[in-house]
Amino acid sequence: MFMYVASIILIVISNIMYNVSQKATPSNANPFSALFITYLTAAILTIITSQFYKTDTGFFQSFNGLNWTSIILGISIVGLEFGYLLAYRAGWDISVGSLVANVSLAIMLIPIGVIFFNEGFGPHKILGIVLCIIGLIIINR
Repeated sequence: MFMYVASIILIVISNIMYNVSQKATPSNANPFSALFITYLTAAILTIITSQFYKTDTGFFQSFNGLNWTSIILGISIVGLEFGYLLAYRAGWDISVGSLVANVSLAIMLIPIGVIFFNEGFGPHKILGIVLCIIGLIIINR
């Protein structure tokens, strides 16, 4: 139960830091220079923290267990970072831009979850989708 709650808390805190730092990135900064420093920081932090996550294999040996998903994740992260930076530079408010993006994402992930991951889909989820769409319409007026 602890990890169930702690993981969401980590996501929320990280998302707050993420969106605040994206919004506060200087508008005259080259977005790819900013991304480079971002990923350099992430790489250093990953190497340091990997020392505290013990497995049966070493850090570099564990690369053998990876597949295409890490490459696609890397591509998607660059898209996310660049997209948010452009959105905030285009004038999206931090309180609205992230909300619109995340609600849109949640709606689009429902059919993916149902089709590819056999997740349930019932009346409550349909009502939730309808309310999300209504919320998107209202918040963008």
